[in-house]
This record gives sequence, C-alpha cells and structure tokens, in this order.
Amino acid sequence: MVQIVDSLSEISDRYDAVFCDLWGCLHDGVTACPEAVEALRGFRAGGGKVVLLTNAPRARADVARQLIGFKVPDDCWDTIATSGDSARVAMFRGAIGDKVWFMGHDFDLTFFDPPAIVTDPVDVKRVALEDATGIACLGPFDTHADPAVNRPEFLMAKQMGLKLLCANPDIIVDRGEDREWCAGALAQLYTEMGGESLYFGKPHPPVYTLARQRLEQLGASVPDSRILCIGDGILTDVQGALGEDLDSLFITGGLSRAETNTDRQPEQAALDAYVVRQKITPTYAVGYLR
Repeated sequence: MVQIVDSLSEISDRYDAVFCDLWGCLHDGVTACPEAVEALRGFRAGGGKVVLLTNAPRARADVARQLIGFKVPDDCWDTIATSGDSARVAMFRGAIGDKVWFMGHDFDLTFFDPPAIVTDPVDVKRVALEDATGIACLGPFDTHADPAVNRPEFLMAKQMGLKLLCANPDIIVDRGEDREWCAGALAQLYTEMGGESLYFGKPHPPVYTLARQRLEQLGASVPDSRILCIGDGILTDVQGALGEDLDSLFITGGLSRAETNTDRQPEQAALDAYVVRQKITPTYAVGYLR
C-alpha cells in the first residue's frame, strides 16, 4: 500500500533537497500551480534546496525564461537541471557524430549552442537526413500527430545505422487540457523498429548526475537518503528515483489522474492497483503538489 500524504510539509523534515519535476507538478504547461509554488517556498524557508529536474530538451537558461512566462516565481527554486543540457553535452562530445538531422521546432535551436562545460566540442552541423551521422530528437514536428508518421524517415535512418539522441524521454505531456506527444514517443518507435536510441533525461542516470552536480554548485552536500524526487510520471520520475535509490513523491493528479481516480487526492485502491500494474512503487503519493 502506497502511503498517501496530505502535503509536502508532512514529510519535508526528512529531506534536505528535492528534485522536482515541472510540467504536471509546478505548472500545467500554461500557468503556475499556486499550491505547488507555496509548497516549494515552504520547503526552501525550512532550509531545503529545490532543484527543478525536467525532461525539457532545452538549456536551463531557456527553461528559466519559460518559467517567467508561466508565472512561476524564482523564489520557489534554487537551480535547474534539464535533460536538454545532459543531451547537449553528449552531442558535443560526439555521441552521434558531427552531421545531425534535427527533429523539433525553431525555438529548440539553442540546443546547438555548445555548452560551456565541454572543452574542445565537436563542430556539429545540421544537415538533411540522407547526409546525417545521427539524429538529435527534441520532439515531434507535429506534437499532435501519431508518432508513426515518422516511420519512413526512421526506416531510412535505421538502414543508415544512425543513433537517435533523445533529449526528452517523456512519452506524452498535458498542456492544460491538451495532450501532446514528446520526443520519448519517437525514440520508443525508433527502438521498436530496430534503431538505437540514446536517452539523457529521467529515468536515465545522466540527468540525475547533473542534478547532483547542480546541488554541489550551490554548496550543498546532500546524501541520497536526504533527497526526495517529486513528479507525476511513474515511468520517468518514480522509476528514475527507484533507479537512483532515492525516495519519491508521486503526483497522481497529473498524467495518471484517471488511472488513480484522483480528485483532490487519489483513491487508495485505484492507486495501489495502478502501481501493481506498473510494477513501480513510489515512496509517497499526493493528489497535487501542495
């Protein structure tokens, strides 16, 4: 049976840092969630550090600017770790070669700015698929189209032996009431077709290494036993926490709202049945971050 808590403050004295997801927890893709903002403010007021740990395929500076647009105040977090930054490091170290076919939108093009922490970066160029040495996948060209529309290009890429760098392992995300496909859905399809996908966000280790480095940059030395992961993705946030031997607070009112019968709080029986089906068990659960 998963322990359902009323709020973050109920368990906050057990932790010195939180790795908190963004979409579905702190904002809904449109605007900030006021109760979540206050929960993180309260955690920081008690001396805790807040690392926003996101599968956004962008640099942390871009995410910080996006948070302003969502009206997320900067006094509820300390630093940001993104899957985009983790993936950029790998790309500029040559993980997919120097000629890259790009999947995403124009606002994602800052991904091709070399990160400062990479010395002697590979000179990466964007090219057509037929000339590529690898694929940088930041998301679908059309976030509402079935990922299967990419099968012809993926078949060619597989035959060419290209690796797909997935900068956002999320499968879906909710923008308000609108559900959209993410880069993870494309990487999943490419893998199913026999291609090779490289992942750098939750639940995969590289982004957690980056999150710990961000904590150290704040001057905080926090043991894993004092870190709590917060998120609404059972296959990303909760599974990633388990893989890193970190505790987790599952936000059931996000992606799994229907499966857990969440109104203000999840229904205990529905929640327990859901985690049994997923074979992934969080440490705690709450309907919404508050």
